[in-house]
Amino acid sequence: MITISIVEDNDQFRNGLEAIIKSEEAFFLAGSYASAEKAITGLAETPPDIVIADISLPGMRGTEMIVRLKDKLTRTQFMVCSIHDDNDTIFEALKCGASGYILKDPVTAAEIIKAIRDLYNGGSPMSPIIARKVIGSFQKPAINDEDSLLSPREKEVLEWLAKGLGYKEIAVHLGVGTETVKKHLKNIYQKLHVQNKIEALNKFRQL
Repeated sequence: MITISIVEDNDQFRNGLEAIIKSEEAFFLAGSYASAEKAITGLAETPPDIVIADISLPGMRGTEMIVRLKDKLTRTQFMVCSIHDDNDTIFEALKCGASGYILKDPVTAAEIIKAIRDLYNGGSPMSPIIARKVIGSFQKPAINDEDSLLSPREKEVLEWLAKGLGYKEIAVHLGVGTETVKKHLKNIYQKLHVQNKIEALNKFRQL
């Protein structure tokens, strides 16, 4: 039996969540609250397996509630269900301790049920849009970090290489020896984590 509590100030949506939970034999509605303040007291008394929480609540935000309860309710997992899909709100929720993030609009009963089961079984359910933003946040900084690691001369070497010049021609343009160009390329491969000039050029075009 998966015990679930709800923290949601929208009466209609909260009632919908309650109906979904009550419709599943394997689920048990442990509590339902319209504010974080009321939830903190109730959740501490009867900690559920999962808390489905909104972020924009009257008074205390859902994220602050998660922070206050995360260390106390060590066996309880928190899943945000919100209308907000901006990066700041998403990462605020995840950093505060949410293990899942589902968008209210659009969401179906089947998706809510699946998200609860996935979370209970060790997953981190997220709406596709949220998952894409989370993945993107890890990819973009990595590219920017690599870009900042390349020296101006190394970037110049790659620019000439992208124009189709060979090592000797690049060396002439830079006023250095061929071995120096090869040394620059070796350093570039290490910094960009690639094995050859084709991979280096492909990655350089993304910077």
